[in-house]
Amino acid sequence: MDFGVVLQNTAPASRVVELARQAELHGFTHAWTFDSHLLWEEPYVVYSAILQATRNIVVGPMVTNPLTRDWTVTASSYATLNEMYGPRTICGIGRGDSAVRTLAGKPSTLATLRESVHVIRELANGRPVEHRGQTIRFPWAPVTNEHNRTQVWVAAYGPRALQLTGEVADGFILQLADPDIAAWTIKHVKEAAERAGRDPDSVKVCVAAPAYVTGESATGLEHARAQCRWFGGMVGNHVADIVTRYGEGSSVPEALTDYVRGREGYDYNQHGRAGNTHADFVPDDIVDRFCVLGTPDEHLKRMRELQDLGVDQFALYLQHDAKETTLRAYADHVIPGLAADVAAVQPVGAA
Repeated sequence: MDFGVVLQNTAPASRVVELARQAELHGFTHAWTFDSHLLWEEPYVVYSAILQATRNIVVGPMVTNPLTRDWTVTASSYATLNEMYGPRTICGIGRGDSAVRTLAGKPSTLATLRESVHVIRELANGRPVEHRGQTIRFPWAPVTNEHNRTQVWVAAYGPRALQLTGEVADGFILQLADPDIAAWTIKHVKEAAERAGRDPDSVKVCVAAPAYVTGESATGLEHARAQCRWFGGMVGNHVADIVTRYGEGSSVPEALTDYVRGREGYDYNQHGRAGNTHADFVPDDIVDRFCVLGTPDEHLKRMRELQDLGVDQFALYLQHDAKETTLRAYADHVIPGLAADVAAVQPVGAA
């Protein structure tokens, strides 16, 4: 299983670049960032600096959307970065949350999301595509047919979005680390891929959530919960949309929908920040299930559970006060511990 980090593009950008550089040195393969242009700095500019400062790490948004950026401009950004630094980009995309809602907008339709996935992927990889009644392509971008330089991974929670992901996406992004919910969503994505005639294993799975490594004390765990409670509030935005669309008692697991009953609103000025004032409705058990908290051994246990479910990457949100400590703990204990598990089950004579 690969490991990534999810960073906010909070000024100064040099700090974001340095965290990505440290992540690569610690064995992380991906550096994702938020994409919300009113709240944080421009991600594609920062990606260029990250790629310049690193050797192999892959960059991309978690996640962009098909509304606030023209699809052709988005694709051009990827194709340009690939030309400059090699195939080290990935496009995470969803229907839209903070970038859209801070402009008083609403998330895109699934039909729009579906079309944007196709247009961005084709153009970013130098291929022609039908768009707005004409065939277009970037004449300067090399054509990539066998292996996409830029893959498009879709973030989803609800049944119809999960179906879309399985049908058209290169990967699935689940922004929470609860194994039961992960199992339910992955099953929906893989089954949709199979029905669409695709190889289910070709759809990569990325689980993303805050990770906070603590000692054995109860005080340390309480502090970790306080630092990560914001995440339940962020996820609650998407869950509230699902409840509105499907209603309570639908096929969506109660483990995902029940806790938003106490939700009274959301302040996007505090989006993704530790200690915000709009996540008080999120109970401890949701923080513990959606995030990964505790000792290194407890983190390793959760990673094993996720890996057994078919998760290809775990991406750590680092929106808390222990960024470097968490990176080091994963480098020293979690990543090598998981690698040792894989090595232990290699058949005799395997490379």
